[in-house]
Amino acid sequence: MTTPMPVSDYAEHTGTYEIAELRRMRNGSAGLTVGHDPVAPERPASLAPVDRRPIGMFDSGFGGLTVARALIDLLPSEDLVYIGDTARYPYGPRPQDEVRRFSMQIAEHLIVDHEIKLLVVACNTASAAALDELQQKFQIPVIGVIEPGATSLVSATRSGRVGVIGTVGTVGSGAYEEAVRHTGVGVDLTSLACPGFVEFVERGLVDTEQVRVLAERLLAPMVEADVDSLLLGCTHYPFLARTIGEVMGRDVVLVSSADETAFEVYRRLGGMRAAQNASGTGTHSFYSSGDVEWFEDLGRRLLGPELAAAKSVSFAGAAA
Repeated sequence: MTTPMPVSDYAEHTGTYEIAELRRMRNGSAGLTVGHDPVAPERPASLAPVDRRPIGMFDSGFGGLTVARALIDLLPSEDLVYIGDTARYPYGPRPQDEVRRFSMQIAEHLIVDHEIKLLVVACNTASAAALDELQQKFQIPVIGVIEPGATSLVSATRSGRVGVIGTVGTVGSGAYEEAVRHTGVGVDLTSLACPGFVEFVERGLVDTEQVRVLAERLLAPMVEADVDSLLLGCTHYPFLARTIGEVMGRDVVLVSSADETAFEVYRRLGGMRAAQNASGTGTHSFYSSGDVEWFEDLGRRLLGPELAAAKSVSFAGAAA
């Protein structure tokens, strides 16, 4: 049996990137700190030949925009195609087989219609349900958000008591327990489902008294567990970082997988010698399977000016 690696040795051993003041650095919103200041990976000496195909990514709605923001900041020359499956959100309460089917539909659309070179499953529920199958079926790299988040979590802890919060589907899948075990670090992990958080974000209600009351009720067991590091195990949750941070307390480090996922994309593209090394800004295309005007309005507020417009996309069963 392999002896778990001590927490104190893990960050040095892996060379992972811990993200500090994740959203605070951008817009002054409270909340997301992980370990030390972020350190960008060393750029490979040569990335030629340049692969001009876009990066594709999807989420059930708006949560994956946290990953899109990190990718745009880290890889500004890359073209990006994002699909928010708002006609079928939230994914969290749905059966895994259904989420797997939705994920396969969207992935095939991105690969066939947009000829993407890499796919980011920017949804924790979809990563838990479908990542393995997507990686087996398609030839392009497929990257999820669970393993990068787990890597950051075990790097951030000081006491070895860590927590993860997510949707019912993600927490129930056991994907984070498996990902944390895979790191080899001996930590005490507490997992907690937080139903309702996603719906508040999708309605744009990220800083209200109602969401604070819900957070105090849902997070009480996590506060009782006395964790010192908490992984926001849903890509929607960074938008609630201020409230979650206030409920958990100043000494608890909040960890988001968004930036670690962006770094993983960078590393993968560098390893493929396929990342864009041209100057200039890439094109960013956004699609919604639901109400496009609503997606544009709320998405622009959450992401920024890059989401200038969105287009409609439809999938079989999108009215489910």
